Amino acid sequence: MARPFPPVDPYAHGLLDVGDGNRIYWETSGNPEGKAALCVHGGPGSGGRRGSRQLFDPEVYRIVLFDQRGCGESRPHASDPAVSLDHNTTDHLIADMERLREHLGIERWLLYGGSWGSTLILAYAERYPERVSEIVIAGVTMTRPEETDWLYHGVGRLLPGAWEAFRDALPEADRGGNLVAAYNRLVNSPDEEVRTKAARDWCAWEDAVIAHEALGKPGAYSDRPDDALMAFVRICAHYFAHDAWIEDGQLLRDADRLAGIPAVLVHGRLDLGSPLKTAWELARAWPDAELKVIDESGHTGSPAMRDAILEALDRFGEG
Repeated sequence: MARPFPPVDPYAHGLLDVGDGNRIYWETSGNPEGKAALCVHGGPGSGGRRGSRQLFDPEVYRIVLFDQRGCGESRPHASDPAVSLDHNTTDHLIADMERLREHLGIERWLLYGGSWGSTLILAYAERYPERVSEIVIAGVTMTRPEETDWLYHGVGRLLPGAWEAFRDALPEADRGGNLVAAYNRLVNSPDEEVRTKAARDWCAWEDAVIAHEALGKPGAYSDRPDDALMAFVRICAHYFAHDAWIEDGQLLRDADRLAGIPAVLVHGRLDLGSPLKTAWELARAWPDAELKVIDESGHTGSPAMRDAILEALDRFGEG
């Protein structure tokens, strides 16, 4: 069994001004002269998990971690209802990643991430393929409308009690329509109690979808401080209510732009929220991508998924 590398502290960090009043937190650890790798976190709005550093050999990699706009240690923080999300879109995040690359003087970097991070990685790599050396994704998503509809509506047929609670937490007039759009309105309510309840109800549903993942992290969505939870839900609902500002099917349609970029796609067969179909379709459209299906894993991972990620990063580190 592969083991994560020992904890490593960053040797440099800062807040990068990316415009629109936003400053994104970044840090670098490992070997300053090593192979550059960027960790792209999920959510959107989760913030970069610092434990991701331990997936990389610190003697081989220059490990770059950042918090996307409005979350983690980036400022201003989306937990504050006064903070506008008008300048927080997929295009803004792609531009932030490119600005960070230039700021750090990196020519090309490996991209690692999963869930929403997968969508952002694909969008960035299709925009700037010449800047990407390899890609490792754990939990493939492309944030297509059909995927969002499945997560917040369709999968309810497998979890009817939890889904009805998610739906019925909304005002009665909103229960028959787009639940994501309704929650997006609630988490931007001027009433703090309304915002807080909506955020907790949203995370209760997210946790219900991963509750069976005994080898992963059941309860992962609600298990965060109040400010982080509010920022996470505000940003998630904002992105998903707008289909992430990505044309339906665009990332799959433009997968030919990824030609020549080696990739490993790791996906759990037990992932209810992001079914295997999306990873399968991407792998078929991207000949340079190897799909590894982990039978025991769901969306939040498992030891076998971690081993597959470590193996891929070790292999690409030798290149």
